[in-house]
Order: sequence, then C-alpha cells, then structure tokens
Amino acid sequence: MDISLNDRSHHLFKTLVERYISDGQPVGSRTLARDAKLDISSATIRNVMADLEDLGLIESPHTSAGRIPTELGYRFFVDQVVTYRDLSSMEVDKIGKDIEKEDDIEILMNKTSQMLSELTKLAGLVMVPVKKKRALRQVEFLSLNDNRVLVILVTNDREVENRIIKTNRVYGQSELTQAANYLSSAFAGRDIDAVKKRLIGEMDAARAELDQLMGLVVEISEKAFVGSTLGNDYVLAGQTNLMEIDELSDLERLRTLFDAFTQKGDILHLLDQAVNASGVQIFIGEESGYKAFDQCSIVTSTYADEHKTLGVLGVIGPTRMQYERVIPIVDLTAKMFSSALNYKN
Repeated sequence: MDISLNDRSHHLFKTLVERYISDGQPVGSRTLARDAKLDISSATIRNVMADLEDLGLIESPHTSAGRIPTELGYRFFVDQVVTYRDLSSMEVDKIGKDIEKEDDIEILMNKTSQMLSELTKLAGLVMVPVKKKRALRQVEFLSLNDNRVLVILVTNDREVENRIIKTNRVYGQSELTQAANYLSSAFAGRDIDAVKKRLIGEMDAARAELDQLMGLVVEISEKAFVGSTLGNDYVLAGQTNLMEIDELSDLERLRTLFDAFTQKGDILHLLDQAVNASGVQIFIGEESGYKAFDQCSIVTSTYADEHKTLGVLGVIGPTRMQYERVIPIVDLTAKMFSSALNYKN
C-alpha cells in the first residue's frame, strides 16, 4: 500500500482507529485531541483528519461529524500502524492448557475453536487437517432390528467409524452386503465428500430410474456419510457472539452471515486461500470477495506438521476488532496447535 504519513498524522490516525475500535463511536476532533495528547490546535487536527479522509483512510458517517476508519484504513492500520500487544500469562496458559492436554484430534479441534471464541469474544474456527480429510477404503453394513443398520466406514488412514442409522424399510443382510461391496469397489480411494455429492446429487436426481440396488445405496449413503465431525471441513464455535456486535446485529445481515456458516462454501474458499499462504492472513471486509463478510474481518494462521501445512485456524468478527490482541492470539494458537499435532504424531 503506497501511503506514507508523517509522524503527527501517523499518531493521530493510530489514536483515532484505536479509539473507534474501543467504543464504536465516530471520533471527533476534541476527543482525538484529548486522546492523542499532542500540543496542537483543533484546527490542525481538523486539517489532518481532512487529509486522512482525502487518502481514503477515514470517513465521516452521515449522522456524525466524527470520523471512522474505512476498510482501506483498517488495512493500512493492520499492515503499517498497529502495535501488537503481548498476551497475558493467563491467555498464554489457557491456550496451552486447552491444546496440549488433548490427544483426540476431533476433541482438540472443538476445544481449540471454543477457546479462540472465548478469548476473543468472536467466532473461532479450525479447519480439518488436510491429512484428516477422509478417502474411503471400505464400507460395511450390518442389519440390526427396527429398520436399523450399523454402518462401518474405514478410511485410508485406517480410522474406523461406526454409526447406526435408521432406514425407510427393512433390508436383508444380503442386500446390505451387496450395497456395501458396490460402494467399496466403486469409490475406494475417493474422498468421502466426493462420494456423498455424487451419490446424493446425480443419483438422487434420477432416483426414479434407479434399480433396487442403487436405490438402497442412495438411501443409506444419504444417512451414512453425514453428521460426522471428521466429515466436516471446519469446526466453528461462538457464532452467537456476533449477534452482540452492533454493526453485525441487523437481522438480515445476521441471516446472510449465518447462511454462509451453514453453506460453508464461501468460508472454505477463503480458508483454501489462506492455506496456500504462510503465517497470518487477514481478510478485511470486501477483501473476502463475499458479500456475507462485507462487515467482517477474518484472521487466520496456518498450522503444520513437520513436513507441510495442514490447515488454518482463526476467528471471524467485525472489521472493528482488536487486531493488536486478536492477531497474536491466533498466531500463538496456530503455533501451539502445530506443536500438539507434531507431538501426537
């Protein structure tokens, strides 16, 4: 970003952004003069604010004579102005406690996303490690009573997941074995999400034309390949925190945002971008490219094992977030999460 500020403008801009992040109210010249603790006149401050506005770093809402940061202003603040805060010993201890003392990866992901949410009062997310995205190795269906079927999924890393589902009618064991053999032979080595999309998409659309075997495969697959934590692409916690934030509390905006959480596609696209970069990445407002996040900032950091990047974790919140605190929390959490994965391996 090719913007340069002199020391006075830099200090006033930093003070204005920090004040707005703190209380969410447009910052006027008098407030800025008091907070900045500079021996300059109100007229000088107004001139500086006019210059910052001409640069596109701040703007004046229609209802106020004060100024607030623009998205460009937040980007400049994050890239060139912010002074990152040292985390407290309590924050460091909490991050370490929640991550280091858990051996189960699913529980670890849930605890980490919840911890990020609790520390930042925003929504915390953890992307499923790339190595944990499951490719199908083998499927078995065992008939139980009351229209129930035991589903045994074996993935390429030899993890076994057992689930009990309820079918629309009673199926004999021979039918179930035939369906399982079909799935194992046709989709071995394929990602489970891809299997699910094909079976429940293409085949379900032509359900009326399917023979009895394929009808059974579709019905059971609809229930067998959904609902597992490891089948998800990320774990999200603390979404309801966003309802307490004024600039996100509009009902229609919340609905759009929560639809994005449910549909997952937009967030996953952003996470995929973040995975391909190293370290901390910050998407501010429209930088995400998705309307649902126009008033949001997404802060992520990659985590890795000894050989490669496995995924990202981070938080979603308003553009008016405490970057000086949130970014170090996300950064440290990613480092500790990486260490935990390496230790478990």
